[in-house]
Amino acid sequence: MKKLFTIPILLLLAGCDIAVLDAKSETGQDQAFLIWFSFGLMMIVLLIVFILFARFVWKYRETNQNKDTLPKDVKGNKKLEITWTTLAVLLLAVLAVPTVSITYNQSPILSSSEESEQAVHVTVTGQQYFWTFDYENGKQTTNKLVIPANKTIVFHLKSSDVIHSFWIPRLAGKTDVLPGKELLYKIANPEIGTYEGHCAEFCGVQHAKMQFTTQVVSNEDYEKWLEVRAQKGG
Repeated sequence: MKKLFTIPILLLLAGCDIAVLDAKSETGQDQAFLIWFSFGLMMIVLLIVFILFARFVWKYRETNQNKDTLPKDVKGNKKLEITWTTLAVLLLAVLAVPTVSITYNQSPILSSSEESEQAVHVTVTGQQYFWTFDYENGKQTTNKLVIPANKTIVFHLKSSDVIHSFWIPRLAGKTDVLPGKELLYKIANPEIGTYEGHCAEFCGVQHAKMQFTTQVVSNEDYEKWLEVRAQKGG
C-alpha cells in the first residue's frame, strides 16, 4: 500500500516533465486525451471500489451483536452477476468508442489522393547507431529531422540491421522499425519548435547514442531549407 502512494507523490515532488502529456501535434494531443480519458475511467472505478470496500468493512465488521451471524451468501445471485457484468461491458464500450475513433483517424494510410499529394513523405532508416532521413527531393540528413508545421507527415520506416523503435515523445507515440519491412507512421499538424527523438527499443551496446533532433519549421522555411540543401548538393 505504501508503494501505491509513494510513486505518484515522488512524481509530483520531482516536477517531472512528462512529454507525452504535453503534446505538440494533433496526433500527440489525441493520444494524450486517450491517456487522460483512460486514467479518469480508472480513477472512477478505483473510487467506487474503495468506497464499497470501506462500506463493507464497516458494515460487516465483527461486533458483539453480530459475532454469531454469518454474512448472506450471494453466490448464484443472477441479478448481481448480470449487474456487474453489464457494468463491465458498458465501461469497456465507453473506452472503446474514442479509442477506435482516434486509432482509425491516425492510420498512416491516407484516405484520398489529394491528402497524399499534400502530405510530406520522409523515409526514416534506423541503423546501429544513428538515424538517416531521406526527403522527397533526394536530400538526406543524419540524426536531424526537419519537417514543416501544420501538415501531415508520413514516415516510411525501415531498418538496415536490427529492430529499432522510432519515437518523438512530444509529437506522437513510438512505433517499431523492423529489418526487411517498411512500416508507415503518421504525425498530423506538428507545432513549430525543436523536439528530441529517441530509439525506444534496446538495439545494442551503443543504443543510447540513437538520439536525434526534430525541427518543425514553417512551410516557407521548410521549402527554403530543402532548396539550400539542394544547392549544396545534399
